[in-house]
Amino acid sequence: MKTINKRQRSAGQRFPQKDAQPHDAMHEPGPRSMLDGQGDKIYGLIPVLEALRAGQRPIDSITIAEGARSERLRDLLVLAKQANVPVHRVPRVSLDRSLKATTHQGVVARTAAAQYREADELLELVAARVGTEQPPLLLGLDGIEDPRNFGAILRTAECAGVHGIFIPQRRAVGLTDAVAKAAAGAVEYVPIARASNLVRLIEQLKERNIWVVGAAREGPSNYTEWDWTLPSAIFLGSEGAGLHRLVRERCDTLVRIPVVGRLGSLNVSVAAGVLLYEVLRQRAAAGMK
Repeated sequence: MKTINKRQRSAGQRFPQKDAQPHDAMHEPGPRSMLDGQGDKIYGLIPVLEALRAGQRPIDSITIAEGARSERLRDLLVLAKQANVPVHRVPRVSLDRSLKATTHQGVVARTAAAQYREADELLELVAARVGTEQPPLLLGLDGIEDPRNFGAILRTAECAGVHGIFIPQRRAVGLTDAVAKAAAGAVEYVPIARASNLVRLIEQLKERNIWVVGAAREGPSNYTEWDWTLPSAIFLGSEGAGLHRLVRERCDTLVRIPVVGRLGSLNVSVAAGVLLYEVLRQRAAAGMK
């Protein structure tokens, strides 16, 4: 096996990225409605406002009908920002169609199946593992939309000993009940945080000597050539578009999973499993925990 030599991170020390295209290790159906899935919902301005004030139920996201106006809506937006809850605006007709006969007053909150960790807190927890016998292993998910894929990734991540997962605040599925069901209990054990900006997150990982590896079909290196005994964060892209351009460009390197069939790429959850178990293989061979 050809293994890339270990190095200390220093300014300008990056692996070549050649002409990699914005694809990751899979291609599948694209975005879903923010209200898709079977997660519990809270309907109406006052109930959602009080849920935010009480802070007893984890809120995954809030959807507001375009054109909705109220003085209390201003309070809701302030509280949502303070609680780091993403707010989405959709046409009222879309909200009516999704919720059918439900009286929603133009405001719907979807509760999360588990609590998120604070991004800064999780970042420091994993950074503390750098230089230890159990170096950090992270996942960054760049816009996964399918709850079954997200849940399957969580389950594999837990089995592989991943120390944390970062997802974007917007344009990605959160910790819905459908995700929790597909994860088969993994949401109780794998710390998950929402990052407001994945590009900034990548820079923060680099500052803490964690190598950022993106999965891309056109990656210049085979995934087995990377030295996974290094502190590593694996970034996987969305079902349709793969890694966003800026995320791809900020990665230290891109790796590919060879495909010999006609489809050209794997399902994202399968790709996650292939990569994570290569990490386990290399670390076990090196006598690491």
